[in-house]
Amino acid sequence: MENESNRITKQVFSFLFPGSPRVNSLLGTFYISSIPNFILYFVPPDIQPSSLNSLVSFAVGGLLGDVFLHLLPHSFLGENNDDEVHFVQVEERKNVVIGSAIFVGLSLFFVIDKLMRVANGGEGEHSHAHDMKEYKHEHRQHDDMGKTTATKDNSSIIRQRTSANKVMNEEKNETSKQQSNSIKLSAYLNLIADATHNFTDGLAMAASFYSSPSIGATTTVAVFFHEIPHEIGDYAILIQSGFTKRRAMLSQFITAIGAFLGTLAGIAIEEYSRGVHDSNNNTKDMVDINASEGIFGTGVVLSDLVIPFTAGGFLYIATVGVIPELLEINGELSRKIRLKQAMTEFLAMFIGISMMAVIAWNEGV
Repeated sequence: MENESNRITKQVFSFLFPGSPRVNSLLGTFYISSIPNFILYFVPPDIQPSSLNSLVSFAVGGLLGDVFLHLLPHSFLGENNDDEVHFVQVEERKNVVIGSAIFVGLSLFFVIDKLMRVANGGEGEHSHAHDMKEYKHEHRQHDDMGKTTATKDNSSIIRQRTSANKVMNEEKNETSKQQSNSIKLSAYLNLIADATHNFTDGLAMAASFYSSPSIGATTTVAVFFHEIPHEIGDYAILIQSGFTKRRAMLSQFITAIGAFLGTLAGIAIEEYSRGVHDSNNNTKDMVDINASEGIFGTGVVLSDLVIPFTAGGFLYIATVGVIPELLEINGELSRKIRLKQAMTEFLAMFIGISMMAVIAWNEGV
């Protein structure tokens, strides 16, 4: 039964990815970029938060499963394409370099996330609340002014009230304008962050397929299921920011260009690293290569760092970018409904990581 499942999995992957690593990388990027965006056409703008959270939980399980069951083991142990037992030469300095690449990937996403938050900074919410307080304060002042001038003639009262209403309307319009500008800024910053995220996905596609077909296929599956709720969430943000459905979908397709740019960059890195490696070491044995070639005198070449780098980025996306959103509780719901939703999210996450575990087990990764 296990061999039959393994055979079917390999046939499906062979059908979806029939070409060279370069071609398969571009195919994988096409799958993760186009299909989730086409799905947006059938998604209502007001999708239920509970349904979106369940999709996100499933995606987090798949993403973490890909990191811990595929990317990290491959980063440290390499890839074996046969069923035989193979030995790995332990090189402490190599592990330090690879671990550093994981940290750099995580840290880079932290820096990007931090800069995006600084640029937006929650300024819209703060300004809006501050302006509303000022509006209420001014409103009370105008009311008090109206009371103290009650003994004056009616024409004076009418002039004062007209002036007060004019000031309040101007302040209200200015507040709405500032809030609208802040929402639009947040939407555009979200598109920039989305393009950066897609660029990393493209790097992951190239690095994975150049490592092995199985690593590439499983990474494509994980990223694909992560992209669906991710694109839906971004789509909802754009709709709430005043984008039309057509404009929001077009914006999502434009950000998908980042994924193809990342794939092309990854292909260039892989081809360059492998070309230099082969030309310099064509007549050397593997021991000599590991001992003398690579970064800081280790057996690590530039292309070996792409997968650890993307693993660090995926770790940040899942643990810092997504899971905190799942931890938020809607206080308006009853405790029973909140518990039911939590159980649904736990189950969805378990299904996601279990799917990646089954693929990893059958592929012998």
